[in-house]
Amino acid sequence: MGTRFLRNFFEPSTLAVIGASEKSHSMGGLVLRNLQEGKFPGTLWAVNPKGYDTVFSTPCVRRVQDLPRAPDLAIICSPVVTVPATIEQLGRLGVKATMVLSGGSFLDESTSQEGSIRERMLAAARRSGIRVLGPECMGLIVPGRHLNATYSSQPVKAGKVAYLGQSGMLGNAMIDWAVGQGIGFSHLVTLGDSVDVMLPDLIDYINQNSPAQAILLHLERVSDAQHLMTALREASRNRLVLAIKSGRTEQSDLSGLPATPGIVNRDSVFEAALARAGVVRVDNSDELFDALGTLSRMRPLRGDRLAIVANGLGPALLAIDRLIMAGGKLAQFTDTTRQALLDSDFDMSLPGSNPVDLGGNATPEKFVGALEIIAADANVDAVLVVHAPTRMAPSKITAEAVVAHRKRFKRNLLTSWMGLEEALSARHECHLAGIPTYISPEKAVKAFMHMVDYQRVQALLQETPPSLPFGTTADIRQRCHKLIAEARARGRDRLSHQETGEALQAYGISTAASRYVANAEEAAAAFEELQEPLGLKAVHEQGCLPFHYDKHPRKPSSGLLQDLNSAAEVAKGVERLREEVQTQYPGSQIYSYCLQPMQRGKHSIQLCAGITRDPVFGPVIVFGIGGYRTNVLADRHVALPPLNMTLAGDLIANTHAGKLILEHSRDPQRDLDRMCQLLVKLSQMASDLLELRGLEINPLLLNRDGMIAVDFAMDLGVPARHAIMPYPEELREWVRLKNDMQVEIRPVRGEDAPLITRFHSQLSEESIRFRYFHNKADLTKRDLAMLAQINYDRQMAFIAEHTRNDGEKEMLGVVRVWNDPDNIRTEFSVIIRDDMQGLGLGSLLMKKMIGYCKSVGTLEMIGKIMVDNHPMRGLMKHLGFRLHYNMEEQVVDAVLRLNEPTSDWQRHRLEAQP
Repeated sequence: MGTRFLRNFFEPSTLAVIGASEKSHSMGGLVLRNLQEGKFPGTLWAVNPKGYDTVFSTPCVRRVQDLPRAPDLAIICSPVVTVPATIEQLGRLGVKATMVLSGGSFLDESTSQEGSIRERMLAAARRSGIRVLGPECMGLIVPGRHLNATYSSQPVKAGKVAYLGQSGMLGNAMIDWAVGQGIGFSHLVTLGDSVDVMLPDLIDYINQNSPAQAILLHLERVSDAQHLMTALREASRNRLVLAIKSGRTEQSDLSGLPATPGIVNRDSVFEAALARAGVVRVDNSDELFDALGTLSRMRPLRGDRLAIVANGLGPALLAIDRLIMAGGKLAQFTDTTRQALLDSDFDMSLPGSNPVDLGGNATPEKFVGALEIIAADANVDAVLVVHAPTRMAPSKITAEAVVAHRKRFKRNLLTSWMGLEEALSARHECHLAGIPTYISPEKAVKAFMHMVDYQRVQALLQETPPSLPFGTTADIRQRCHKLIAEARARGRDRLSHQETGEALQAYGISTAASRYVANAEEAAAAFEELQEPLGLKAVHEQGCLPFHYDKHPRKPSSGLLQDLNSAAEVAKGVERLREEVQTQYPGSQIYSYCLQPMQRGKHSIQLCAGITRDPVFGPVIVFGIGGYRTNVLADRHVALPPLNMTLAGDLIANTHAGKLILEHSRDPQRDLDRMCQLLVKLSQMASDLLELRGLEINPLLLNRDGMIAVDFAMDLGVPARHAIMPYPEELREWVRLKNDMQVEIRPVRGEDAPLITRFHSQLSEESIRFRYFHNKADLTKRDLAMLAQINYDRQMAFIAEHTRNDGEKEMLGVVRVWNDPDNIRTEFSVIIRDDMQGLGLGSLLMKKMIGYCKSVGTLEMIGKIMVDNHPMRGLMKHLGFRLHYNMEEQVVDAVLRLNEPTSDWQRHRLEAQP
């Protein structure tokens, strides 16, 4: 839907409340009172069919048509059955934004030939282009603009936190909680069951227009995963984003969506999506503010090693239990720190070790001395102070001492003042000093782990991965598309075992040597030829479905026989399997029988890897322990494609399978690299083969000889929509320059960071100044991540790449665009290596980008050129750009119309200054 007209919600100068009265139970009346008490500076009107002259001293009219003019924002609080007609009237009047606070349980019931109330609301909105927030929303609050358009009972102070939620009642609770915590908001919005304005639209708006330093999200459902992921990834690059989601269990999931094949709990897909977007997920509303307080008050962590200082061993051990179970690490002190602790006689229970128990008689001075030693340890990333009140060291006095000396501590500090009455004042002292403080050690550790999670997801967001070990080609894709087309032509929605093996081999995934036979006679003849112990599998219709044992429990004897040592055993096995399939899978057609040499004596680890499709997030990569008990072990972890080597390694590290490889492999790093390569190949299959619905490799054997896929299955579906747009292979092309040099022009990818670094080092100071408007000698890791890892649905970058005679690739130039969320304007930049200028490369890159932007419907391309960059000004003029001097910024603005607007709001956006 985009950010079209969203400014009307957050910055209205005129506002009408429809359905407002002075009755005590009137929702509209409550909204009107909140607007007045919040000192809304604009013009207010009320609308009520009973014909009041005023409502709480606000002018009132009988009908929408009677309003003096179209308000910037209309708030509908009238009975929900009247809402579709009211939206229609508002649209005719020219209103651009309306909030619907009314609701009911019958919104989806069809009450007329035109459909349900929800359908009629959306139809009325689309006819006029009016934006609708709701129904069943609580409204919105923008304290900085004195706008409280809600029925909440508490005023909200201005702050640097934006709250965007899908539940009105949770929004009310959040307001009350924030008031008690002294937390202010820049924006607070609840969507309810919105038919038009969606959560990603609001995230985009906040990211573009809000001073918020943090965004808190409450999520119940996702309607457009790609839009959500794009909005979240852009937002989390600029500010802290925390999320809480309801519907984590089957019982609380009211979406009615089918289960994700091969996944025990679909919430794990949501977890992976948030982590990939750089978002910190919290488990409950308690943790939401705890995490916000921790992350907004602490410096970035260097690692996940925690030291604990307490005045008792019991509370410290509780903290350690929580830390280890959450995946954190207990810091191991250096020899210098251990000796300093021993010399000072600090530690009562475990001298010189972590945790440091100062004993029940520990004075405030003793706490400060111990903290100073521990906070200087290079092996410590943060320190947790756990204190229970004693007569020797009351909580408040100890807290005051810690606060007074906090600048002497070189590490992040967290505190837990246990208790209620005496500890309350200690927590207050730390709160005023900006030191995170918690009621229990477990809560403090959980907050610390939120910091660890935040650092991890942000590192992944900015990671520049190593080069891909494997790249797909048009030939590979063509071979696999042919297999799929032939299966479709035969009326099948799945590939056979043999066809799936061919697809895996095309992508460089080794499969077990297999012989396919049709009957017992062919099987016996095959054994006589092979003369080695064989495994026998029935390849049948139901067995060619990946993850089919979710509905048909898989057993070792089901469709598979092992260690067959003679032709007679093989022939007998074929008959036995035929009978078993007919019994256990009635009606399942047998395609063939597969014979494979037994994989014995190689100390193999059985793994499982594949692709499944989630009804919300689309294709998902799965990995974990393999074998027949996979569904019992539930070790499958998931990640969203596209994957690179770094992301694949992160997926493996979270599984028991990864730990098994580290413990039992003769060469763990080699085998982990092999697994990462396989997962990247699966990711490329998911990106290339959109009709691929599911792919399961199970078992996947990892041993000293390498990796081999023994059993596998693939099924087909409608073309998938990825949550993260994959690499656009179809945009690659080869061109020749004026000097006859052959150059590939292709979209940039995350693995191009080394290319970009070398390219930047070869630019002159003048070229860098023309591109960045200042001298930028080096690119930071963050710079490289933002230049190489882009959202292809909002950004595009084409690089010109040349392969030298020695086989090394070099980058010759690049053109980039950044689209706004509504695809109205895109801003370009282009830079060519100095020694390649004058060969027509800049013109080729710009024409490629102009053609691309036209194809995706962008209306206008804009750019800023330094006044003395005469070659660029000449190129833009040649390409048809309009150039004019911008006196305020002292640059030349270049503008090119790409497509004509098709609606009034698009024309309005184009007329507004970019």
